[in-house]
Amino acid sequence: MRIRPISPDLLVTELTGRLADAATRAATSGPARLRVAVDGAPAARPDELAGALVDPLRARGRPVLHVRATDFLRPASLRYELGRTNPDSFYESWVDEAGLRREVLDPAGPGGTGRVLPSLWDADADRASRARYVDLPPGGVVLVSGPLLLGGGLPFDVTVHLELSPAALRRRTEPAQEWALPAFDRYAEEVVPASFADVVVRADDPRHPALVEPGGDG
Repeated sequence: MRIRPISPDLLVTELTGRLADAATRAATSGPARLRVAVDGAPAARPDELAGALVDPLRARGRPVLHVRATDFLRPASLRYELGRTNPDSFYESWVDEAGLRREVLDPAGPGGTGRVLPSLWDADADRASRARYVDLPPGGVVLVSGPLLLGGGLPFDVTVHLELSPAALRRRTEPAQEWALPAFDRYAEEVVPASFADVVVRADDPRHPALVEPGGDG
């Protein structure tokens, strides 16, 4: 593989072009929308990258919806059944994957209605978010950002993984969230998302990302 350093702005530009082209293909062959995972630990800032892609994609004529995995958490009674800081519970059952599939990924997929729910659960209030459905037309892009999104069978068309070295993960994780580190270690070992994601970005330093590309001697 080859490691290609890239500026944050150019990373957004390159991803925008790739996703816009993929959305065009999806619209002509489906018609369908493009379902994109922007996967990474909170320390890698997946929500930030997904948010940065919204306006450039719209400028390319693509309707875009950004969905955060943190808006599709399960109720606190289920998340905290084994305690508030249980890394195995965080890894296995915090995200309502069935709800994410039902309300976002299936409607945005081939044969779907395009009627997508931007959020399902307000974790702070611990109640339904009461969000309104959004109609995403064919050729649109739904960006789903958050941790632990890959390897569980969720139907994404394009997957972007923000990879952190173990040292960078620990250095950049907020102290209050360090209890979750074993979950990310487990994810790296069991799922190995960097081995199959469509786009892998090394994000140890947010000011100096790098794309991992096939070929070369890197």
